[in-house]
This record gives sequence, C-alpha cells and structure tokens, in this order.
Amino acid sequence: MKFVTKAAIGAFALTMSGLPAFAQSAEDGATVFQRQCQNCHNIVDGSGEVLAGRPNMRTGPNLYGVIGRQAGIVDGFRYGDDLVAAGAEAGLIWSEEEIISYVQDPRGYLREALDNNRARSQMAFQVRSETDAADVAAYLATFGAEEAEEAPAG
Repeated sequence: MKFVTKAAIGAFALTMSGLPAFAQSAEDGATVFQRQCQNCHNIVDGSGEVLAGRPNMRTGPNLYGVIGRQAGIVDGFRYGDDLVAAGAEAGLIWSEEEIISYVQDPRGYLREALDNNRARSQMAFQVRSETDAADVAAYLATFGAEEAEEAPAG
C-alpha cells in the first residue's frame, strides 16, 4: 500500500484540475538547498563524489536518490524510531509530494503518518515556504534518477 498524506491528495487534486500544484524549479531548489539544507545534509553519489552540500556531513542522511526510496533506510545513518516506522510499517516511500509535506512540518507529518500524537522527528528544521519546499523536492528529484531509469527490471 502506498503511503499518502492529506497534502499529497490536495496536490493531486490541484494537478488534476489543470492548475499547477506547486511552483517547482530545480534551479531555485539548488539555492534553497544551499541556504537551508546543506548545514545538515549532503548529496553524495555511489562513487563517493559530493554533488551538493559539504563533505563528511553527518547530521542528516545523504539525500542522493531520496525520491523513490523508503523512508529511514540509508546505511550508516541512525534514524529516529518514528521515521523508521513510517518507512517500515506505514510504507512511506519518498515522493516529491511527501518531501514537500515533510520538510514543512516534520513532527506533524510523522504524527499524521503514524496516527500517533507522540511521534517525533529528529529533523527540527522546517522549510517555511511551500514554494521553497517544492523547489527543494524538484532539486532532490534530479539526483539518482538516471540510475533508477537505467536499472534492469526485476
């Protein structure tokens, strides 16, 4: 079962109505990432090349290939129990829409996802602007997409 939040349903409804759900610009997302995200996260490909952010960043997980990945599974990163549960038990797979919702209110997002008012996120930072959140999600979607398209089926 695919995990869907109220925000994702709203975005889908707006998209189906012919109106853009969010203004998405990967270029603007790169700027937002540099300004707001790289203090905790980086984007490092499979060969170890740092594509964005700072080398040896350990506060947050590597965001390379995050779109399409189950929440809470990057090797070598110690996630909070609630984010791991969202991925393993609730089936959360990161999409651009889920990233947009999560980065705007990580704790509230997990509380809704797990139907648990005590759920917590280790990510204390919030992206205040929905446009910035959409732009960051579009930017993150540009990393790892080629490998997923080239991977053999099965």
